[in-house]
Amino acid sequence: MSVRGSSSCDGADTEGHQPCSASAKLTIVVGDTHFSEEKMLLVQSCDYFRALYRSGMKECQQKEIHLKYPHARGFLIAMAVLRGEMPVLDGDDIVEAIECAAFLQVTPLTKHLINLINADNCLLMYHTAATFGLMDLYHAAALFIRDMYDDLQAEVRKTLPPELISYVESLTPSVFVAVGAHVTCGVDETIHAASRTVCYLDESGDKWKVLTDLPLEASTSMAGVAVLDNRLYIIGGVHGLHKQAVDASFCYTVENNSWSRIASPAQQRYNLSLVGVDGCLYAIGGEYERTVMSSVERYHVKTGRWTFAAHLPRQAAGAACTKAMSRIFVCLWRPMETTEIYEYIPGKDEWQLVTTLIRHQSYGHCMVGHRHNLYIIRNGPSDDFLRCLMDCYDLSSGQWSSLPGHFANSKGSLFTAVVRGDSVFTLNRSMTLEYTVHDKCWKPRRQMKGFPRSGSVWTFLLRIPDALVLQQ
Repeated sequence: MSVRGSSSCDGADTEGHQPCSASAKLTIVVGDTHFSEEKMLLVQSCDYFRALYRSGMKECQQKEIHLKYPHARGFLIAMAVLRGEMPVLDGDDIVEAIECAAFLQVTPLTKHLINLINADNCLLMYHTAATFGLMDLYHAAALFIRDMYDDLQAEVRKTLPPELISYVESLTPSVFVAVGAHVTCGVDETIHAASRTVCYLDESGDKWKVLTDLPLEASTSMAGVAVLDNRLYIIGGVHGLHKQAVDASFCYTVENNSWSRIASPAQQRYNLSLVGVDGCLYAIGGEYERTVMSSVERYHVKTGRWTFAAHLPRQAAGAACTKAMSRIFVCLWRPMETTEIYEYIPGKDEWQLVTTLIRHQSYGHCMVGHRHNLYIIRNGPSDDFLRCLMDCYDLSSGQWSSLPGHFANSKGSLFTAVVRGDSVFTLNRSMTLEYTVHDKCWKPRRQMKGFPRSGSVWTFLLRIPDALVLQQ
C-alpha cells in the first residue's frame, strides 16, 4: 500500500482554527517512519488532530508532529482509507488499524473496519476492539457474531473471555421477516386483515408468527420497503385498480412495537427502489401516473426531511438495488442484453458506472450484497424465470465469475433473497430455503416453513426484543 498525495484544503478548518492553504503539509513521525500529509485532511477526519488544533498547544505551530502511538502500518492504512481507498486487511493489518482508529479517533477507518467484518475475522475484530475501546466496532462485531452464533459458538467459547461471551449472548439476534407485497390500503381492505400483518419466522419452532399489523393507510403494493437501523420503512405505493399513488409513508419501531407516520418524498412515486445506509433512506426511481422517473430522493432520519439527490443515469422502475460495504448499487438495463451496475457516491452526489454484464437473452432482476461481492440473479435462457442463473462481481478485484448450474426460482423465491451473516434466506409460499455462501458459491443448507400468504412478498431482517416475542 503506497502513500499518495491527498486532497487539498482551502481556508479555515472545520472548527474555524488555523487557516491553511492547498499546500499546507504536516510531517507525522510514527516510530522511524515519516509521513507527509495534508493538514486539513487530518483535521477534518481525525478527532485527535481536530482537538490538537483546537487546543492551541505549542504543537499547533510545529510542522512536524511525533506520535508514540499507533504503529506506522496502522497510520498508513488510515491515510489510505481517508483518501477513499478500501483496502482489504489481513489479521495483523486489522489489529494495527483498530489501534490507530482508537488512538486517533479516525471515524472513516472505524466505518471501514465495520464493513470488513465477516465470519473469518469477527472474533479478532471483537476482541481487539474491546482491548482498545473502539466501541462502535466492538458492538458491530458482537452483533455479527450473535447472528452467526450457531456456527461460531464453539470457537467463541474456546477463544473469548467470559465477559465478551456474555455481551454477545445478551444481544438480540436478527430474525427473518416478511409482509405481503400486494397489500393495498383503504377501508375496503379491512376484510383482508390477515394479509395486513408483518410476520417473522420462529426458526426454532419452524413457524411464522405475527409481529404487527400494518397501519390502515399503509400500502405495500408497489411501495418502497426497507429496514434501516432496526426500523422498518414503507414509502409510497399504490391502492385501487387504477394504481392511485399513496401519499403516505410509515416507520415501524420494533423496540416499542409502534408505527408512526413520516414525511413522504416531494415527488409522489410507486414501483420505486428503497435502500437505507448511514442514517439515510434513498428512494430511487419509480413511477408516477404511469411515467417512469429517474429522480432520486434522500430521507435524513435525524432531520425527518427529504432532499433530492443526483438523478439516475436513466429512468428506472423497480430496479434491482442493494447495499454492500455500506455502498449503494443499482442495476439498470440497456438493451440489448446489457445490465449495467451503478454506484451512488454520496460525497460527490453522483452515480458512477461500476461494471457491465452482457448475457444472451438475460438481465439482472435481483442483486444481493455479501461481503465485497455483488450477486446478480438473472433469468435463464428464453426468459426462463423458473431456472435463474447467477453471476458474481467482486468489488475488490473488479472481476466477474459465474456460479455453476442454475437455481430454482419457484414463485420468485430468489427475488426475496436476504443476507444474514454467511447465509442467504429465500422465501415463497412453499418453503423458506436457507443457502450458505462459501467461496462465492450458494449451497442449500436447510429448509423451513414457507410464508402462509399467497402472492409475492417483501423480506428483510429485524432484531425483535425478547419482551415483544413473549407477547406473541
